[in-house]
Amino acid sequence: MRYEEIRYMWLFVFFDLPVGSKQDRKVATGFRKFLLDDGYFMLQWSVYARICRGQDGVDKHLSHLTRRLPRRGNIRALQVTDRQYSRMRTMIGKVSRSEKEAGRQLVLL
Repeated sequence: MRYEEIRYMWLFVFFDLPVGSKQDRKVATGFRKFLLDDGYFMLQWSVYARICRGQDGVDKHLSHLTRRLPRRGNIRALQVTDRQYSRMRTMIGKVSRSEKEAGRQLVLL
């Protein structure tokens, strides 16, 4: 496959997990750790994203995600093209240090 033919896709994961008990918090922390270990980065609380190389990459990471679903709570996944992702606008009242650092992030494939 030539470079021009590669279509990069972004995979977003949105989740709402219970954290009322010690066990719930452990499960939620384990799920967030799994996302980070699988190449996601946190955009906002409970919103993570990663870039994938084509639809095969998206399918692979959706499969990883499906195998790691917590028993309680809810999780949603959304895929968008790199072009759609580039049109996202971030609106921030006061820029925090983490937002400054996230803006300089470089993704290497």
